Amino acid sequence: MNLDDIQPICIAGQWRLGSGALYATTYPATGEVVTQLHAAGLDDVEQAIQGAQHAFVHSGWAQRKPHERATALYRVAQLIRERSEELAQLQRLDNGKPIKETRNLVASAAGTFQFFAAACETLEEAITPSRGDFMTMSVYEPMGVVAAITPWNSPIASEAQKMAPALAAGNAVVVKPAEITPLAALALARICEEAGVPRGLISVLPGKGSLIGDALTRHPLVKRVSFTGGTSTGKHIARIAADKMMPVSMELGGKSPTIVLEDADLDHAVAGVLYGIFSSSGESCIAGSRLFVARSLYGTFMDRLVEGARGIRIGDPADEATQMGPLISAAHRESVERYVDIGLSEGGRLLCGGERPQGATFDKGHFYSPTILEGLPNTARLCQEEVFGPVLAALPFDDEADLIDQANDSVYALAAGIWTRDFQKAWKLGRAIQAGTVWINTYKQFSISTPFGGWRDSGLGREKGRLGILQYMEQKSLYWGLNEQPIAWAGVKQ
Repeated sequence: MNLDDIQPICIAGQWRLGSGALYATTYPATGEVVTQLHAAGLDDVEQAIQGAQHAFVHSGWAQRKPHERATALYRVAQLIRERSEELAQLQRLDNGKPIKETRNLVASAAGTFQFFAAACETLEEAITPSRGDFMTMSVYEPMGVVAAITPWNSPIASEAQKMAPALAAGNAVVVKPAEITPLAALALARICEEAGVPRGLISVLPGKGSLIGDALTRHPLVKRVSFTGGTSTGKHIARIAADKMMPVSMELGGKSPTIVLEDADLDHAVAGVLYGIFSSSGESCIAGSRLFVARSLYGTFMDRLVEGARGIRIGDPADEATQMGPLISAAHRESVERYVDIGLSEGGRLLCGGERPQGATFDKGHFYSPTILEGLPNTARLCQEEVFGPVLAALPFDDEADLIDQANDSVYALAAGIWTRDFQKAWKLGRAIQAGTVWINTYKQFSISTPFGGWRDSGLGREKGRLGILQYMEQKSLYWGLNEQPIAWAGVKQ
């Protein structure tokens, strides 16, 4: 094996081979090897954290004026845009998403760095109302070393949403990308260094979450963990964080309801429901995987929905016309297939899909057809557990009060969608449904300026939004004495 063919990783500003096992990442559409790299080892974790702490203390990044840090982050955004096609193709190879989608993710990453550069240089601290002979101020300080643990389904966007505000706040960042999709994080680290972020301030440690993520979370120098991923892993991190009294932010799983009322615009609703569940091959925490349709509309709507699902273009992610690419791995496809089998065993009826597409295009990849089942109660496992694939459970409803109860009957509360022409009904349902984000007559639209996160088993805290930078800062109060006489106290002469 030629060492020049092995991808180096970033450890405290040094680009070198990890000390862990050699492994390969593969293109989900063909199974072909994309790159080989050594995973990070525990020694690499320690060096990355110690290097990050040293850079935080000595690089001067935290002491730069906000507009000076912002200048570097604006440059990151510019470089991402200049290399957008290269990064989009890299993301496509990393996780098999269609090229049109990966271009959008790269654009999102650039926008995120730009937004938090602006948030950094415009963040206002406050002089609070005086309650005595003193002036009071509220200010913010960076935390130190923070860990960003990111998922495989939207790497470059997720990494930007953690790296940008953490850096803007003045911190050092150790990124633990998903083991199977490390390339975007490594590319972002190089771009940040080129843009003027001090070397050592960023590390990228690919490897198993059970090893690297756990070590990062437990390390006493890590002052915050921002995690996006599965709920069980999130709960494990939260237990460790509780022992450390360390703050965490978590964006976890979802089982999002989409609701079609009888007055909905059918063209918009059909298109939106299809996009909500089948874009990204359903590998999305916000996928609209539970569909509730007014009974009077159910038959007509489902006929159109099934027809639309059968028309989705599945294929090579490099093809501009492809709407759905492969699932991330053979093992994950098998997991999705098991859930469909469970749904059928629970009494569900298959309306479309439930199979691997046939043909030479699909032989070597991990493809699965858009799948819709009906006939299941909301209590069924397929309606309660996150499949993380292109599988939709459809249920008719009669009563809106019962609809709200069913929509909220889930351990998850991340997102929801409502389709109706009635503003008052949309308002009522939107406020009644328990979810961090509710889309009305649209779905899976995002704005970096709008906070995002979930309730219950869908997570803690919020990313994005103007105040998202504060997730990576500690608040401090300053009191300035203005009294002309000493504080009156026993034994003090006045």
